[in-house]
Amino acid sequence: MSGEESPSGILLADKPAGLSSHDLVARARRALGVRRVGHAGTLDPFATGLLIVLVGRATRLARFLAPLPKTYDVVAQLGAISSTGDPEGEITQTGVVPAELSLPIGVVRQRPPAHSAVKIDGERAYVRARRGEQVTTAEREVTVFESSVRWREGDRVALRFVCSSGTYVRSLVADLGDAYCLELRRTAIGPFSVEGAWPGQGVATLEGLTDAWGRFGSVVELGEQETRAAAHGRTIEGRGLTGPALLVDGAGAPIAVAIERDGTLAVSVGLRGE
Repeated sequence: MSGEESPSGILLADKPAGLSSHDLVARARRALGVRRVGHAGTLDPFATGLLIVLVGRATRLARFLAPLPKTYDVVAQLGAISSTGDPEGEITQTGVVPAELSLPIGVVRQRPPAHSAVKIDGERAYVRARRGEQVTTAEREVTVFESSVRWREGDRVALRFVCSSGTYVRSLVADLGDAYCLELRRTAIGPFSVEGAWPGQGVATLEGLTDAWGRFGSVVELGEQETRAAAHGRTIEGRGLTGPALLVDGAGAPIAVAIERDGTLAVSVGLRGE
């Protein structure tokens, strides 16, 4: 891991249906033999696809990875509604199948499903919903960067959405009319693709922080003096960057994530030490 002292890095995982994101993290913990493991971006149990698993000091980077845009492939059932927006809910057949679909694009106001992980007064909405309580979630603005129809066969349609973090795809589908998600698969998070990702069993191989960060952000190599300064949380000379940058030493080992302000790079998250 480029000189890092303990296992630390990013694992791209392909979550199977039926597992929660927490379940997959537990599997990764066992496969890697590392206790400190987290993830950036939850997937519903019925959904499949890419989950970014963070290991060791990489868990400190969740705040930077979670906001990356997400790509989803969806198979929607038309002419029916679901109480949860997916196959696990109570299904009501309506027979109303639109001839044309008006797909969302741009800034969209949506209300997260009652059966979602959104917190209401400190408690998950789905916990309240499962108790039979009436749940009303707050509306939010999200952005749909791309939306398209992949294929359509009768009352089923395959869709692709590229959207901002925090978007509920089940809500996008429900807003089409009488429709719910039959299948939901996350195929990409920013530049990270599900292709070749760890399937949740067998050998798991970590990607180093420096290599992973370089896919979507700036990597700044520092000399000895700046390395010592950044390792102690002190600001260093700016590089004219926008967005967070990963600072590394001469061997490519991560030191910190810094954000440039007023011509200096200020350390936001340190990556040295446990």
